Amino acid sequence: MNALISVSDKTGVVDFARELHALGIKLLSTGGTAKLLADQGLPVTEVAALTGFPEMLDGRVKTLHPKVHGGLLARRDLPEHMAALAAHGIDTIDLLVVNLYPFETTVAKAGCTLEDAIENIDIGGPAMVRSAAKNWKDVGVLTDSSQYVVVLAELKAGGKLTDATKFALSVAAFNRISQYDGAISDYLSRIQEDGSHALFPAQSNGRFIKLQDLRYGENPHQQAAFYRDLYPAPGSLVTAKQLQGKELSYNNIADADAAWECVKSFDEPACVIVKHANPCGVAVGDDALQAYEKAFKTDPTSAFGGIIAFNRTVDVPEALQISKQFVEVLMAPGYTPEALELFKAKANVRVLQIDLPEDFGKAGNSDWDNGRNAVDVKRVGSGLLMQTADNHELTLADLKVVSKAQPTTQQLQDLLFAWKVAKYVKSNAIVFCSGGMTMGVGAGQMSRLDSARIASIKAQHASLSLQGTAVASDAFFPFRDGLDVVVDAGATSVIQPGGSMRDPEVIAAADERGIVMVFSGVRHFRH
Repeated sequence: MNALISVSDKTGVVDFARELHALGIKLLSTGGTAKLLADQGLPVTEVAALTGFPEMLDGRVKTLHPKVHGGLLARRDLPEHMAALAAHGIDTIDLLVVNLYPFETTVAKAGCTLEDAIENIDIGGPAMVRSAAKNWKDVGVLTDSSQYVVVLAELKAGGKLTDATKFALSVAAFNRISQYDGAISDYLSRIQEDGSHALFPAQSNGRFIKLQDLRYGENPHQQAAFYRDLYPAPGSLVTAKQLQGKELSYNNIADADAAWECVKSFDEPACVIVKHANPCGVAVGDDALQAYEKAFKTDPTSAFGGIIAFNRTVDVPEALQISKQFVEVLMAPGYTPEALELFKAKANVRVLQIDLPEDFGKAGNSDWDNGRNAVDVKRVGSGLLMQTADNHELTLADLKVVSKAQPTTQQLQDLLFAWKVAKYVKSNAIVFCSGGMTMGVGAGQMSRLDSARIASIKAQHASLSLQGTAVASDAFFPFRDGLDVVVDAGATSVIQPGGSMRDPEVIAAADERGIVMVFSGVRHFRH
């Protein structure tokens, strides 16, 4: 049996080659890999010696040769193939170990030039991988060091690889080539005539890996699956570990993402309760328990069967309170053993742990930039909408007070809190807040007036007074009527983007009603 090894990432390759040699497998290799193996005392034949043709063009041409690809592509079950090998003095290659030039990591570096990128486009590696993967019944192809252990175990146990393993390796190999080519296409498609890089590539190549098939989609008659990015960001939902509970559904995952993205935007202990993709209760507190109790008060009815997310470790006090209600999914960066023991009594509750990035809470990292999507996408009929993600963070310095009444320090805090929540509420969004908690949420209505009325109605049902509250509107008030509704409900300060042709009319209405109005200068539509 012959094994050809040519790797850019040499992690574990020496030990792997040593084990292959011990099994009586002949080692073939190229360039730096061959030198590494030889330096470790392993008998290795360089590909140049095999082909009788030296490496040339700075290593660009070394494995593109019939003695390599013939050995990989020949079908052992076809006598004419084997006769052709014999006639030309070509040996079979039964095991191919290749990982590719580091194109993805190269272009990810600051200051990467087009020349750097081009030189890290592998040619011979993908060609060999494709040949071996096509001929999977006769050749095992390894494209990642994580495969070494399984392959060695099978070779030691039976002297050869099973068809199931060879096919799985072939699929993984074609997937890797697809990912690699997609990365190259994405990078090169962004380069414009003047050498600058466009924000969006001329061709977009999605690279996602399936995590699991789901029982069904948004509705039982739909099928669904859950995928993650090829390189998932830390602190994102796809990195979650499920500690207990039933299998996650399509809707669970969608709602959990909405809750997690919202809760991780807060520095202080926070709790977010989501129902049907909208926050129905959001609060911050001195600790996770206080945050939960405040969030739950906003809308206890909608919280039934909701998704709960914390940005702090869940302990016994929180577990005891949560256990009193029906919860579909619970998320937190951690749980005490005692809290997990309590949740065992609620066996169906899906308990997820999502590890926080190490720099969470440190100055400059409170918005978890490393865990956010840079781009959002949405399917339309036979097409795709793509946009930069809405990662804008508002600060006090960004606010423009447009009313005669000036905000107090508490009002400014409430307005910023309300604005942060409104960003995660479906448009049209109206959010009443006070003292670090939502008091009423109106979401997803065709009219901003209706959203305001619904938020007020929900507060009444929860027996919450809206007197003195701050209100956030995700887009401007086109007329004063929306402002009058929230002021009639009790609001004394409002934050909105501004930018309407009728801004003077709305500002005049705010002054007439004696309330504070500030402009954010930013809209937060969420459809």
